[in-house]
Amino acid sequence: MAFLDIEHLEKSYGPTKVVKDFNLGVEKGEFVSFLGPSGCGKTTTLRMVAGFETPSQGTIRIDGRDMARLRPNHRNIGMVFQSYALFPNLTVAQNVAFGLKVAGEKREVIDERVAEMLDTIGLSDLGARYPFQLSGGQQQRVALARALAVRPQVLLLDEPLSALDAKIRVSLRGEIRAIQKKLGITTIYVTHDQEEALSMSDRIVVMHQGIADQVGTPFEIYNRPTTRFVANFVGTLTLLEAEVIDPALGKVRIGDTEAVLGRALPKGKITLAVRPEMISLGSVPGRETEVSGRIIDVDFLGSVIRLRAQIGDAVLVFDTFNSSRSVPPKVGATVTLSLAASDLLLIGE
Repeated sequence: MAFLDIEHLEKSYGPTKVVKDFNLGVEKGEFVSFLGPSGCGKTTTLRMVAGFETPSQGTIRIDGRDMARLRPNHRNIGMVFQSYALFPNLTVAQNVAFGLKVAGEKREVIDERVAEMLDTIGLSDLGARYPFQLSGGQQQRVALARALAVRPQVLLLDEPLSALDAKIRVSLRGEIRAIQKKLGITTIYVTHDQEEALSMSDRIVVMHQGIADQVGTPFEIYNRPTTRFVANFVGTLTLLEAEVIDPALGKVRIGDTEAVLGRALPKGKITLAVRPEMISLGSVPGRETEVSGRIIDVDFLGSVIRLRAQIGDAVLVFDTFNSSRSVPPKVGATVTLSLAASDLLLIGE
């Protein structure tokens, strides 16, 4: 049994089922992200783990203990909200100490723990300030320290960085992950930002319409999506409709081009996908599949240039590194693109 064990969890509001037969085991010290669009059920699932929502069905166990009938304050869970939810009339130190005071800890224990937490989040010299005197990033650190001060068994974070600007988000997600690793605390992190999930997580649960569409490591989620939704939601790719002409050899026809995938395939029409970084401009040794197309769009993204080429009825999206020594092809240019057949992913529904 996993440290945090969720089995057959469901939540309905009237006739609408927002979480459907959700199952997940999280190991002690693991960092798991719930990733998905708005309305997919990720926050509702998190709130059921926290005790703020009552499951319509299913069980939630932490270290073997059934949480289903326990109030939130009896679950030993730390929660960090998107809105920070700091007490404006309390100082930073008092905010961090709040849960410890409610738990009836002695004054010396509280002072020692608050000092430890403020040092952990790098705000040791700001304990006497009030929330309004802090930046958004500093307020989020305080909210994290308050959640960790009570030594929870599980830490839950509900889109904690979504209200911050891009640079602060990148910095804080690194800090959150470093603190989580240092403390070894079991963590569930809710986000709709795929970059956050891919960069921070041990595993990712991609949620869609109330179900866990795919669970896997960031490498697996990005490189081996098992459903059309995951393939489209995580990263950028091109979906290609193909006809299988030799199922045993894995030979397919994509438009006017034939490719051998080197693995058995089902008969009939299938959907393949390819990531932009898997496609090369021009002929490349080892990339045996070549197609010709016309450039229809060029996007300059700094270190990377993203291009789109019309290949028959399909549009291939591919990337090339920016270099001052070479000019990318212009819109309207005819180009040869190459890729390895093994980089074509078979996508399910």
